[in-house]
Amino acid sequence: MERKWVILALGLVFFVASFNGCSPQNSAGLPEEVSYNFHIRPILSDKCFKCHGPDTTKLEAGLRLDVAAWALAPLRETKGAFAIVPFHPEKSELLTRIGSEDSAIMMPPPDAHLGMLTRHEVQLLRKWIKEGAIYEPHWAFIKPLKTKPPKVSNAAWTRNAIDHFILAKMEANNLAPNEEENPEILLKRVCYDLTGLPPTLAVMDAFAKDNSEKAYEKMVDQLLNNKHYGEKMALPWMDIGRYADSYGYQDDNIRTQWPWRDWVINAFNRNMPYNEFLTWQIAGDLYPGANKEQVLATAFFRNHKYTEEGGVIDEEYRIEYVLDKVKTFSKGMMGLTVECAQCHDHKYDPFSQKDYYSLFAFFNNTKEIGYEGDISVSKPAKNPLMKITNEDVKSLLHFINKKDTTAMTVSVMGERDSLRKTFVLDRGVYNLPTTEVIPEALPSVLKFDPNKFARNRQGLAMWTVDAKNPLTARVFVNQLWQEMFGRGMVKTTGDFGVQGELPSHPELLDWLAVDFMENNWNVKRLVKQIVMSATYRQSAKISEEKYKTDPENIYLSHAPRQRLKAELVKDMLMASSGLLNPEIGGPSVKPYQPKGIWETASSGRGELATYKQDTGTALYRRGLYTFIKLTVPPPTMAIFDASNRDQCEVKRLKTGTPLQALVMMNDPTSLEAARVLAQQLLLLKGNDKEKITTAFRRIICRTPKPNEISILNEYLQQQKQAFSTGKLPAEKTLAYGSYPIPTKINMNELAAFMKLCSTIYNLEEAITK
Repeated sequence: MERKWVILALGLVFFVASFNGCSPQNSAGLPEEVSYNFHIRPILSDKCFKCHGPDTTKLEAGLRLDVAAWALAPLRETKGAFAIVPFHPEKSELLTRIGSEDSAIMMPPPDAHLGMLTRHEVQLLRKWIKEGAIYEPHWAFIKPLKTKPPKVSNAAWTRNAIDHFILAKMEANNLAPNEEENPEILLKRVCYDLTGLPPTLAVMDAFAKDNSEKAYEKMVDQLLNNKHYGEKMALPWMDIGRYADSYGYQDDNIRTQWPWRDWVINAFNRNMPYNEFLTWQIAGDLYPGANKEQVLATAFFRNHKYTEEGGVIDEEYRIEYVLDKVKTFSKGMMGLTVECAQCHDHKYDPFSQKDYYSLFAFFNNTKEIGYEGDISVSKPAKNPLMKITNEDVKSLLHFINKKDTTAMTVSVMGERDSLRKTFVLDRGVYNLPTTEVIPEALPSVLKFDPNKFARNRQGLAMWTVDAKNPLTARVFVNQLWQEMFGRGMVKTTGDFGVQGELPSHPELLDWLAVDFMENNWNVKRLVKQIVMSATYRQSAKISEEKYKTDPENIYLSHAPRQRLKAELVKDMLMASSGLLNPEIGGPSVKPYQPKGIWETASSGRGELATYKQDTGTALYRRGLYTFIKLTVPPPTMAIFDASNRDQCEVKRLKTGTPLQALVMMNDPTSLEAARVLAQQLLLLKGNDKEKITTAFRRIICRTPKPNEISILNEYLQQQKQAFSTGKLPAEKTLAYGSYPIPTKINMNELAAFMKLCSTIYNLEEAITK
């Protein structure tokens, strides 16, 4: 009798809620057919899986809502009731609970601090149940399919398949694409995206004179074959591979992993198929008759931090290093947050703790140890290591930029002769082993067939690039899309799991992933597809209407405006001023840096105890080669949101702070670039306005408008007057940087032009593509 009145009360509460807008009859904004993957799972993941998800150790009321068999079964604690009754919303306890305002039974409960469901979410759940409550595997774990590009009304705008998918979404959201970008700006965009460098004056002039239909495509092909293409493509992979030039932890001494960086640059330049690129890095050392290049590729997994402190527990740190490898593999290559299952079953994704340690087992059999004994002498590489001789460089490893005559060492992977047992670790603690497990990849992604894949890293590598693996190609396509457009089709680049954001263009993501695999994982072909599309070539202008409709530009109805990455800001300064040292590869360099930063964060021991700035042309190398000390990352690059490289990162932060403007105005690199460019301008023939135009084109990469020339010329004349009359000190203004000042030059004139160049460098457009 008491239960009867409770049900009547709940019914009344739900009736009131329905009257206030939660009514199933109020179907405005609901899709024609509700999808579990795209409409229901995100709601359950946000509001329910904390207590009713994959983590069975935290399960409440014996109810799981992530698995159909559990969700449709009779409720254990409410006799005769079911959480979900397909086709019968009125009989589904789930709807009763989420519509209740009684804190004793409402879901989510107040103490979960998850918030109540919105009216729209309730309507979606009700409609889904009414349609049969059909569960689907998570979209990212379903093999991608190559559907036919959709038909669009404005087909004349499209240039390739990408545009059909993009335009279809635009038209569905009452948006229209922008016109094609001005050729000068488009050239700047594609140069930065493919080489990370601005176009030279000669390239700009040649492109402007080429009136053929193939002008843009010819330029794209030239850039793809440019030696700097590999450097630009390697940059995000350095974040994924957590490349650094020191070990981290207390002493944070120097190490020599840079030959691996040279290998990555060369791999992209020679267009190594992506599946091979991955398999060599995962297990190059396990290939039959593996050569030194294949072994060098495995340095990818040895870039993590290492302790050189005395008294550490060997097994504790060995386990830490393996944990890092698992995270780097799963996040960087699979786009998954598998590390969440280190201490317990994943709360949202179908990864048990056993799954985690089965994956862990692939990396648990390396020769690597946690503590190398004598810490009085820091070594440039840790065992297992590979020695690189001059003979190696002359023959197989010709891409390594090695000038030293002595042999060098690199930390690489190496497998033990005997199998090390792997156990599930209780709460992830290194010395609390429980159940033994064997090497096995994530079953919810793709079943690991031991008849097809060996139970070692080579088997894992083959599993990773198997055509049936639903993640690998999708994840890389999404990473590349993010590089070009600033936002991946899956915004959460490192999380394709249940808690990750749904893809904005799922059919396009799948089409590109399948097409990529069908064409032998050809990276340059994929890059060209993207930059040749009408989507990529749009103007970046944005109307107020478009901004209101799509403030994040998810549907790409205009090109995005993006600030250059931290390393490319330096590259822009070096290239536009003529200072750039175009050398490819080699050891990292130490450019200008504020005094005392390293010393205050150092233990006072080792080669990196004090900062020793490089000299000569080493100062003018690309940002990619800047020396990264893990405990004290390069401050200028950190201000521009560079990764600090202490762990795998697939997406950088985007901030806008006054410090960034202060760097452009006051950093020695910026000021030296302005001075050296000014020196070159003074050597040119022509009047001031012509020299202003040259400086503007070199920095901004377009011809200035008449009013821009007028404003800059007025500023230049003011500066000339101030320096010539002594109001501003020329000598102090010019005292930045190591590059020499010509002896026979008008110092006041030079200082005025330096201030002009510095002003242009500080335009927002200078560091924006």
